[in-house]
Amino acid sequence: MTRSLDLGSPAFSTAGGLLQLLRDGHPRTRAELAALTGLSRPTVAQRIDQLLELGLIAPVEAAVSTGGRPSSQIAFNPRARVVLAADLGALHARIALTDLDGRLLAEFSESRDIAEGPDAAIAWILGAGRRLLQQTGVTAAQVAGIGVGVPGPVEFSSGRPINPPIMPGWDRYDIPGALGAEIDAPVFVDNDVNIMALGEQTSSWPGISDLIFIKVASGIGAGVISGGRLQRGAHGAAGDIGHVALARAADTPCPCGNRGCLEAVASGRALAHALSTADAALTRPSEVVALAKTGDVTAIQAIRQAGRDLGEVLTVCVSLMNPSTIVIGGTMAQAAEHLVAGVREVVYARSIPLSTEHLTIAPSRARGDAAILGAAQLAIDAALSPARITAALGG
Repeated sequence: MTRSLDLGSPAFSTAGGLLQLLRDGHPRTRAELAALTGLSRPTVAQRIDQLLELGLIAPVEAAVSTGGRPSSQIAFNPRARVVLAADLGALHARIALTDLDGRLLAEFSESRDIAEGPDAAIAWILGAGRRLLQQTGVTAAQVAGIGVGVPGPVEFSSGRPINPPIMPGWDRYDIPGALGAEIDAPVFVDNDVNIMALGEQTSSWPGISDLIFIKVASGIGAGVISGGRLQRGAHGAAGDIGHVALARAADTPCPCGNRGCLEAVASGRALAHALSTADAALTRPSEVVALAKTGDVTAIQAIRQAGRDLGEVLTVCVSLMNPSTIVIGGTMAQAAEHLVAGVREVVYARSIPLSTEHLTIAPSRARGDAAILGAAQLAIDAALSPARITAALGG
């Protein structure tokens, strides 16, 4: 995620603060770091020695000098550690090993039902994670953190799912405790749409600090990045736009128990139900996409209308948050030409010009990688935070 660095902050007097500056990948000399942070050269040298000891930075050879001794540049070392990233979906599971820049080193995925429960899922993460470590020749001691995304609400401070509707047996399950008992690394858990927003932003829109990521699959949800920060809300429920009331759907029941929710008419599950016939029952969003790709006019019109319905809700979001970018992802984004067209049609027509003059509405660029990249970034940012670096140095 784009990091807004206040170089005058006291945090930059620590080794962890200095590391945040170097994480942009640009090599710098000790003199440059002293000038940027306002710290004395002896202090900068001490902080650099601490980070060198941890292996998180490394000298860069052949630096250009302006005279005298060759200039010694220092750069972030993304291969110093690795992170494990897991994306648990309703019917799939994916795990990856990445370096500290979020580059994929190895991965594995398979079909899995989240309803099998937490114990089976944790066993799968641990087993698959150990195989990836063995495959890449990395030890568990080199794991800096573990990031996990799940398809339900999460209390971020504890990493526990809270009353997740499609995750039986997971309510308040201690995911960090279960994983941390086997791998000695901090564990961070968030809902799947939040990590998709994080993965999309860091991998594809790094200069964008105000972005809304919309996942349209079996359900509908949003991940909100404002001012460069992921917004979770007071209880982790920010972005739950799937259950915003929609006038057109007033009499349509929703699985949440209410009527008239956006999700009840515009989700992949709702479209599959609406497009089913006596001869061909559709059960998954992917089947709706496949039907549209055959040129089926009814499916195309249904997806376009779903985009309009989504656009009606997003018009409120645009007025409230004034994002610069709205990204549409999830299974239904595979029919982006129809879905995104419907969203644009309504948002651009109904929002005030000031909000839409420079507004980009686009399909996901990260596509199927958004969640796993986001889970990795979640672990990386937390594991390399100034507080954790200070703790690692015994401060």
